[in-house]
Amino acid sequence: MKKNIVNINRINEILKKTIDSINKGKEEIFDIAESARKECESIRIELEELKEKVSRLVKEVDVLEIEEKNSRKKLMVISKNFKFYTEEDIKKAYDNAKNLQILLMLKRQEERDLINKRRELEIRLINAEKVLKKAEKLVTQVGVALEYLSGDLSDLSETIEDMHKKQLLGIKILKAQEEERQRVARDIHDGPAQSLANVVIKTEICEKLLDIDANKVRDELKNLKNIVRESLKDIRKIIYDLRPMSIDDLGFIPTVKRYGYNFSEETGINVEVLVIGQFKSMESIVEITLFRVIQEALNNIKKHSKAKNVQIKIETTLKNIIVVVKDDGIGFNVEKKLKETNVVEGGFGILGMRERVELLNGEFQIISSIGKGTSIIFKIPIDGKDD
Repeated sequence: MKKNIVNINRINEILKKTIDSINKGKEEIFDIAESARKECESIRIELEELKEKVSRLVKEVDVLEIEEKNSRKKLMVISKNFKFYTEEDIKKAYDNAKNLQILLMLKRQEERDLINKRRELEIRLINAEKVLKKAEKLVTQVGVALEYLSGDLSDLSETIEDMHKKQLLGIKILKAQEEERQRVARDIHDGPAQSLANVVIKTEICEKLLDIDANKVRDELKNLKNIVRESLKDIRKIIYDLRPMSIDDLGFIPTVKRYGYNFSEETGINVEVLVIGQFKSMESIVEITLFRVIQEALNNIKKHSKAKNVQIKIETTLKNIIVVVKDDGIGFNVEKKLKETNVVEGGFGILGMRERVELLNGEFQIISSIGKGTSIIFKIPIDGKDD
């Protein structure tokens, strides 16, 4: 017995050191990701300013080209009518043409230099975005490993089979948590964060234009209003995706109907919601899972199906709730699609929907064939537990 205690203590010590090392590594990777994100934002701002400079320079070159062309024409006129001009007039015309040619040459060189610099910045931005993407992926993977190692394993079943099941369940839950955090972070970064960065750039442009072009400032301010409105819209969408509050306020069925109506308005695809049986309020986790799977099914229909009509049938029995999402789209080869899907990385496509349903002891099925539409069928126990 004493020997076992010593072994357990030794294992705990090794595990603690491992977790500490991973924690340090995670912080370093996070710092790399943050540095890459800041560099991306800095390069974007620099690119915007450079584009403004190039635009102004192009206009200057166009004006100089006209002036230089006119100066050459004037020299030709003087050459043909030499006797009508004084020596001073001839020298002045010649100097003016020469100065314009030199200035035009310098401006053209400046334009080429700025264009080359812009290309270099674009290449830097691409490389920085690649580093950022890799770092974010590593943060997610390390986060999954860290949470798994830090998790409480004391409630594992006595049998090997139960241990294996709970291990898989823990990994799925941790992975789902990390993917959800990554998705929210990506949505905020790609939506409101980008928009706010754009607001900063536009504000700087407005400051520079204040004393130059008032009309241009008005246009930029209108753009700012639109950007802020879109940012608010994106933030509301992110909040809704995190938790559709209408489920708590209105209930599951009204929320599905409202979502179907909004989906129809957005996509032009007709959505019919059919309710069979007496639907009663269920545990929150069951309702949110049902809603998320319906939401993802409609999302896939919008992206891939080319459907014109969708029917969502929700049937309540004594012990289960059965949902069928059926479309009249182009369909696909289910077996081939499942083979192509990356089982390790998953994503919230078919595998994501199946995992959500199976976590609540449900059943999930897809029926589809090319040219005959698709039906997604899933059944979940009303209490989310096995019978």
